[in-house]
Amino acid sequence: MILYPPPTSNFLSHENVIVGNVAFYGATSGKAYIRGMGGERFCVRNSGAKVIIESVGDHGCEYMTGGCVVILGAIGKNFAAGMSGGIAYLLDVDGKSRLRINKDMVEPEPLTDAREIAEIKTMIEHFEQYTGSLVARDVLAHWEGNLPKFIKVMPMDYKRALAEIEQSSLSAAKEDR
Repeated sequence: MILYPPPTSNFLSHENVIVGNVAFYGATSGKAYIRGMGGERFCVRNSGAKVIIESVGDHGCEYMTGGCVVILGAIGKNFAAGMSGGIAYLLDVDGKSRLRINKDMVEPEPLTDAREIAEIKTMIEHFEQYTGSLVARDVLAHWEGNLPKFIKVMPMDYKRALAEIEQSSLSAAKEDR
């Protein structure tokens, strides 16, 4: 799905809601590129969709169980409350995103993995291409300076489970030798 304001609009897309409350509630698959702001409870219970958007309101990614969400701007309060799976990547443009994340189940960390960085950059390139997002264009134009501002938001238990699966796979591969 690709969503953007009409070409004749003269407002700043990232400051105006283009998709309402609870958009992508329970999404199970697919991709979405949204130029504008999502309302409250954006991607709640997302279990498999890959979504990129310019900003979201309060309670974003609440109870998320899977999928991937990239947000290139501001988030509202209580982000990631009850998040048990999936990953969100936030561009912390104002330095306040960490304060808005509900850290009960997630552990915000820097984006450092080269594979993830390449995947996120590709998503942003597609986003700019499909929607004409000026926000995405600016992020890409200043990529090296923006990269340290990204925050990876991942549930602690999910991260631990993935590490255990990887360790088991490595152990099994060693035994097969």
